[in-house]
Amino acid sequence: MDLDLSTILFLAFFGFVAAFIDSTVGGGGLISLPALLGLGIPPYLALGTNKLAGTISSATSSVTFIRMGKFDKKLMAILFPVSLVGAYFGAKTVLFVPQEFLKVLVIIMMAAIFVYTLLNKRFGENTTFKGYTKFTLGLGIPVTFLIGFYDGFFGPGTGSFFVFLMVLLFGYDFVIAAGNGRILNLASNIAALLVFMLEGKVIFITGLTMGVAMLLGATLGARVAIKTGVRYVRPLFLLVSITLITKMVYELFFTS
Repeated sequence: MDLDLSTILFLAFFGFVAAFIDSTVGGGGLISLPALLGLGIPPYLALGTNKLAGTISSATSSVTFIRMGKFDKKLMAILFPVSLVGAYFGAKTVLFVPQEFLKVLVIIMMAAIFVYTLLNKRFGENTTFKGYTKFTLGLGIPVTFLIGFYDGFFGPGTGSFFVFLMVLLFGYDFVIAAGNGRILNLASNIAALLVFMLEGKVIFITGLTMGVAMLLGATLGARVAIKTGVRYVRPLFLLVSITLITKMVYELFFTS
């Protein structure tokens, strides 16, 4: 597609905003994917192009969290390849299977996460992590695979799912959970992007244009999250969750 100045500015604005949010709690696809679809890009091409831009975003924010030490190195060494493999199979599946049947399940899961986080005022405020156990790893590995699969297959809310997993199961505070979540989301983005590239479903000039803006948004978003801590991340997590739920309910019941 041709990129005139207005299109470039459109991609830059929505890419920056999406990455700023996504770098902390996920959910940036709520903004970037509709923006690409709004340019008239066919759905599968939009998905692939969004993965290219999203990979740039998640890589940038991951590096920021890593440099600041806001992640768990050992846990990421275990779960990174799990997310990678899950997303690869998810992306291979999406090319053959309609996505509709997942939407109701995702809405229910996101609603449960939102209510749980809202009612538990101190949820994610302080780290309660005391080391890994057979239970946490035994549950964390398959759940990470499923979230990775979901990201490759469908995607919206993946970052939020990873953050919630890190807080609820492993006991990290929201900031460390955000760092871990971005790294796992990077893995799922890389795998899904590879599949879409091999299938020719990526518009590189569009994805890279949005990706440059995402690089800036992700850097700023991650730094703000680390500096301000839980008082910023938790409310944003709730806001993104309820926005995602509202959007998906609307699309499911009020659009054809």
